Amino acid sequence: MILKGFENLQAYLNSPRKIVIIGHKNPDGDAVGSTIALQHYLKKKGHKPKVVVPNDFPHFLKWLPESNKVLRFDKQNIQSKNALAKSDIVFLLDFNALHRVGWDMENTLKEYPNDFVLIDHHQQPDDFTYMYSDVNISSTCQMVYQFIEMNGDLDLIDETIATCIYTGIMTDTGSFRFRSTTSTTHRIIADLIDRGAVNDRIHNNVYDQNSEGRLCLLGKALTNLEVLPEFNTAFITLSQAEKDCCKFEKGDTEGVVNYALSVKGVVFAAIFIEDVEQKIVKISFRSKGSFSVNLFARNYFDGGGHTNAAGGRSDEDLLATVARFKELLPKYKEELLVSYE
Repeated sequence: MILKGFENLQAYLNSPRKIVIIGHKNPDGDAVGSTIALQHYLKKKGHKPKVVVPNDFPHFLKWLPESNKVLRFDKQNIQSKNALAKSDIVFLLDFNALHRVGWDMENTLKEYPNDFVLIDHHQQPDDFTYMYSDVNISSTCQMVYQFIEMNGDLDLIDETIATCIYTGIMTDTGSFRFRSTTSTTHRIIADLIDRGAVNDRIHNNVYDQNSEGRLCLLGKALTNLEVLPEFNTAFITLSQAEKDCCKFEKGDTEGVVNYALSVKGVVFAAIFIEDVEQKIVKISFRSKGSFSVNLFARNYFDGGGHTNAAGGRSDEDLLATVARFKELLPKYKEELLVSYE
């Protein structure tokens, strides 16, 4: 764990501040939940916080309290930059380096004259003035809970804050089934329920609101599933044409890679998603056991994340990207065969 400048930060926040809270590009449940939860907490402490994200987030997160007030840097550029210009300090949540917000917002943040506070659980974070970084914690939402706890403010967690934190923990732990889900995580979840988080309703709002397009896309993804038993590996591909055919919307591919990981005997899974607009192939990696998809993504696909969950990208086309992926597997054959033993 890295805890840098915490006492100084506590002292700084004893006076009302104008604060901007930022999540990463293509924000997921943990990014949206943690930023909104922190916003509500800081507001209760007398500050003036504002959440800014680089771009849109999935529809199944737009029910979260006051999510409609979150600024999008790509669509509300002037308002976002004004909020940053007027702020005294910026919180960076659920990402470990400025490039994770996209080049335009990154360039703006590089010119920011005041201090940053990092709260994040990804590996190999960049250095900032104030840091709370712990790769062993399940989610940034859990870290926000523990940040509030370190400040002695658990009594400030109401139903709204509890709901946001619960959502992020639930989504980042795969509904509490990933290895990062500890006994501490479950104790926090119990406390959040006691404070007003309605667990079945939150699960329904996130996971049981599928559009016909998402189910269409899932069907195509499963049809494209390829299993490589000699490497305990499986992967899925989705082309731009297949996405268009299913009227793809942001968030429709969330969690699809886990279907590949659920195949019996598989310890390494990937999904390759063609994005013609950005001229890249987006990649999500998942693993079981000791095989580090974080290192794999960093070494070959300009990405990173956690030991068992990471992302990456490729500037090659879909076929070339998949071919390159397959060519790498023999190098890791022995490691993959014993990863989950």
